Amino acid sequence: MSQNQTRASISAIIITKNEEQILPECLASLDWVDEIIVVDSGSTDNTVAIAEQAGAKVFVNAEWPGFGKQKQLAQSHATKDWVLAIDADEVITDALKTSILAVLENPPEKTLFVLRRTTWVFGRFLKHSGWYDKIIRFYPREFTGYNDALVHEKIIEPEGSQKQTLSGDMLHYSYRDLHQYLVKSAFYAKSWADGRQARGKKSSIGQGVTHAIGCFLKMYLLKRGFLDGKQGFLIAVLSAHSTFVKYADLWIRENDSRAQ
Repeated sequence: MSQNQTRASISAIIITKNEEQILPECLASLDWVDEIIVVDSGSTDNTVAIAEQAGAKVFVNAEWPGFGKQKQLAQSHATKDWVLAIDADEVITDALKTSILAVLENPPEKTLFVLRRTTWVFGRFLKHSGWYDKIIRFYPREFTGYNDALVHEKIIEPEGSQKQTLSGDMLHYSYRDLHQYLVKSAFYAKSWADGRQARGKKSSIGQGVTHAIGCFLKMYLLKRGFLDGKQGFLIAVLSAHSTFVKYADLWIRENDSRAQ
């Protein structure tokens, strides 16, 4: 990892659980940062060993607090000027690396940097469908951090902050196969329903149907998923299914007395 003293320093933070498939490529794409912080939530594969072999500082927090708080914990272990938050199934391209290093040569104040992310889904990178997205992942460590969300966590945007988008993509290898998609989808749906239930929210089957149809139409038509070929159609259908499932989960909890 880099020890360049002519620029601002940078920590990469990663949270993991059973990420041995893509993690080596992820870590290899970070060989220029000043430190890598990994917080693992109880992996049973080679994730921890892979991270340690790459020189990362590894911490274990098996009591899962949700995505937001786990990333807060990872950032609390970081010691450098700037933070690059990256998931274990994401890879920084050379073009994006160059953009980040250029910022560190003369870093602005109170600025959050947006990264473009393209996701590999079932044989191709999606450029539409709402899956070629922009996400804040690069920011001054002492300026901000993640919110407390159980799922779909976000960087807090302090008052007076500015945003800039960097050139170069981050590659996201989210799903190896359909089984992994369904497993992840079920986990996200449960986390969503947990959060809504904790706030006293209710749901209905009708809401699930309505939101599922809306999800499909938005992804496939409004977000031009049809330009992503068969993968675009497939991910729109699967996303609609996932949307329905999270509302159905919450409804079941309210109406199945045995689940109480």
